[in-house]
Amino acid sequence: MLTLARPAAAMCRSLIQASHPLPALAVTLVTAGLAVSTGRSIPGIVAVAAAVLMGQLSVGWLNDLVDAPRDAQAERAGKPIASGELHPAVVSAAVAVSAPAAVLLTLATGVPATLAHLAALISAWAYDLGVKSTPFSVLPFAFSFGLLPAIVSLGEPGSPWPPLWLTAAAAALGSGAHFVNVLPDLDADAATGVRGLPHRLGAAPTRFLAAALVLTASALLAFGPPGPPSPLVLAAVPFAAAVLAAGLALGRRPGSRAAFHAVLLVALVDVALLLHTGVPAG
Repeated sequence: MLTLARPAAAMCRSLIQASHPLPALAVTLVTAGLAVSTGRSIPGIVAVAAAVLMGQLSVGWLNDLVDAPRDAQAERAGKPIASGELHPAVVSAAVAVSAPAAVLLTLATGVPATLAHLAALISAWAYDLGVKSTPFSVLPFAFSFGLLPAIVSLGEPGSPWPPLWLTAAAAALGSGAHFVNVLPDLDADAATGVRGLPHRLGAAPTRFLAAALVLTASALLAFGPPGPPSPLVLAAVPFAAAVLAAGLALGRRPGSRAAFHAVLLVALVDVALLLHTGVPAG
């Protein structure tokens, strides 16, 4: 029994590692927070969070499955499929289970929310399957993240769309996440044939665009809602601008990751603003 349990536990650990667990958990928690802000019941919050988690797992597993040859070539650490720790057939089965599960779980919140979630997932899967290596690599992030508030709001009575400023803020934050996420891997990606928009632009423009996008998200989340922003929310925008300016200045030094860390910090501020704002009906 113990002999069987050990391989099973190792396989589970490898599957979690191959799913891109931190981004999957982050998007799920943000979705749950947005659902809480609408006053949804606990079963409703659990349903939408479980659906988004399944979708994010399918995206992460598909990404590592497609990228396994490139990850092996680049000798990337923490890639169990590329290292041979995890058989591709196991990951394929995980994708085949999690993808339809994400759609079926969203049905508990209604057909409009399900259609929005399916559209977001198709966009994310398209990124994994090849869009990541094109000049349009940012578009799936803008589209899928932009739909995140709609996945929540369309599950409410009357299926209201979120306001445009909230959709734009989520899209800007997702686009910024794309640029900042690839920054550390630009050289390794280019060496293995990945030629997305950040790779074509280069490190400096990518840092600038990442900073501009997350700052745009900050401004939209602070000034988009009706009524005057609270002093705390109002302070978030100059704080974000100062952090980004310092990060970009320090990031000009060779080998510095200051710009990368600055963008991540402001992205966290944006997530806090997003949760604070909630999903008002448009």
